[in-house]
Amino acid sequence: MKIAVNTRLLIKDKLDGIGYFSYEVLSRLVHNHPEVEWLFIFDRSYSKEFIFGPNVTAVKIGPPSRHAILWWIWFQLSIPFILWKHKVDLFLSPDGYIPTWGKTPALPVIHDINFEHQNHNLDPVSGAYMRYFFPRFARFGKRVATVSEFSKKDIATSYAIDEAKLDVVYNGVSDKFKALGPQSIEAQKERWTNGANYLLFIGSLNPRKNITGMLEAYQMYRSQGGKAKFIIAGANMLGAKEIEKQHSLHPFHEDIIFTGRLAEEDLIPLLGAAQALCFVSHFEGFGIPILEAFKSDCPVITANNTAMPEVAGAAAWLCDSNNSAEIAQAMLESEKEKIRQDYIKKGRVQVQKFSWEQSAEMMWNSIKKCFVND
Repeated sequence: MKIAVNTRLLIKDKLDGIGYFSYEVLSRLVHNHPEVEWLFIFDRSYSKEFIFGPNVTAVKIGPPSRHAILWWIWFQLSIPFILWKHKVDLFLSPDGYIPTWGKTPALPVIHDINFEHQNHNLDPVSGAYMRYFFPRFARFGKRVATVSEFSKKDIATSYAIDEAKLDVVYNGVSDKFKALGPQSIEAQKERWTNGANYLLFIGSLNPRKNITGMLEAYQMYRSQGGKAKFIIAGANMLGAKEIEKQHSLHPFHEDIIFTGRLAEEDLIPLLGAAQALCFVSHFEGFGIPILEAFKSDCPVITANNTAMPEVAGAAAWLCDSNNSAEIAQAMLESEKEKIRQDYIKKGRVQVQKFSWEQSAEMMWNSIKKCFVND
């Protein structure tokens, strides 16, 4: 069996959410299934660390696919040629993009379709491309994988596809995230906030992440006697200018710290020392930071919408993402040590439901279904 994989998001030192999913799942699939010939397809020079075993062959084809026109060229022209040339049995695409023609069956992993519901979160060209092609990807794929029951139902409903065609492949969480000891916690607080407690957001500065709503909630929290500072860790995106404006006018702006995107070695201890993770998005297909916080013994404030309740269970404060007062109340409760410890204990139990080993097995089961009745 020969399986080709779209590995364009395996970029050294620049793995994003889907890049991590690709890395964790593919490394395990390659190891667990040496009988498979894996063909990894990159769109630029790649690191050898992503060649996970002797049963992997890597090819690089252009052009580098980083905007809509190049997406079309790469997936509709370059990829079909490679699939034909190498006589591939299945094309697996962890970011959901696939050719919409040809004889090679394809398995797209569509993590979520937030662009169908909140099109202001993307630039107009990218958003239009996704809204045009992703329904076609979902229909053309032999099967479709996605990362939550929420996304499964959303894709099936939005694209009028039988749910039986969709498979859930949950995300996992890295064992690198661990609880910190008291001395390490104090060291992190000294590093980032001169010893003060802090709330933490992790993610891109995108409108769907609701950072403006959390900043409004933070103002309420401080006005009601809350003492922690607020660290926002993530790369600038479309919402950055609005956030910068709100920050400049915020009465507690000196206690709001923007770190930009952090390397893993900085992010892991930063999370482990936080008073709470504030991850109250308007839309998430999954929400990996929730699990990372649970692994780090960090209580979580998250939203009661989309996939976040599915991931958090009863182990987090669940808030209406449009209700800043609710978020502020959860921030205040996160200062009460007895309540914090209760959520930490629940988080330790909830996180046991997710692992990358389980994710790889779920992905393999979806792959196997693509060959049924062939």
